[in-house]
Amino acid sequence: MSFELTPKEKQILLKTAREAISARLEKRRPRYPEPTEILKKKCGAFVTLHEHGSLRGCIGFVIPSKPLIETVAETAQSSAFNDPRFPPLTEGELKDIEIEISVLSPLRRIESVGEIEVGVHGIMLRSGFRSGLLLPQVATEYGWDRDTFLTHTCYKAGLPGDCWRAADTEIEVFSAVVFGEHSP
Repeated sequence: MSFELTPKEKQILLKTAREAISARLEKRRPRYPEPTEILKKKCGAFVTLHEHGSLRGCIGFVIPSKPLIETVAETAQSSAFNDPRFPPLTEGELKDIEIEISVLSPLRRIESVGEIEVGVHGIMLRSGFRSGLLLPQVATEYGWDRDTFLTHTCYKAGLPGDCWRAADTEIEVFSAVVFGEHSP
C-alpha cells in the first residue's frame, strides 16, 4: 500500500470505530466524523479490541469492498459483537476497551516464503477450501520467527502446522498501517 494516514485521519477512524460500538450499545444512530478523501477510498481493514491487554475481538476484511471509513465502522461492530471467540461486548466493558486498527495493503502472492518479512508482512494462506490470516503485528507480539508465523497461520486455517510447505498451498502477503488509541 503506498499511502499513509495523517494523525487526523487516524483519529477520525478511531472515533468512528468507538462511535460504531457505542451507538450499538446505546441503541441509537451513530454520529460519525466527516471523512477525508483518503478515508473514502476502498480499502481492507481489521479492527482489534483489547480489554486489560488481552484480545477481546478482531474482525476485518482483506479484500476492499467499501470505503475505508465504512469498513472500520462495520468491523468495529463485528469485533465487539460478532467475533465467535467471545461473548458480545457489554456497555460496562466499553470503558476498558482499547481499539487498534490495521489498514491493509492489497494482497501479493509470493513464490518463496523467504520473501516474508516478519513484522512487516501479514500472511494469507490458502489450501483447498481452508484459509487463514494473521496480521503483521501478531508475529512481533509473540516473538515468532518466519517458520513459527507460517505454522500458526496454518493452525488459524484449521490445517496441520506444516501445511505451508505443501506445493499446493498458496501464500500471499500484505502490509498494514497499524495504530490505536494507545499509539500516537
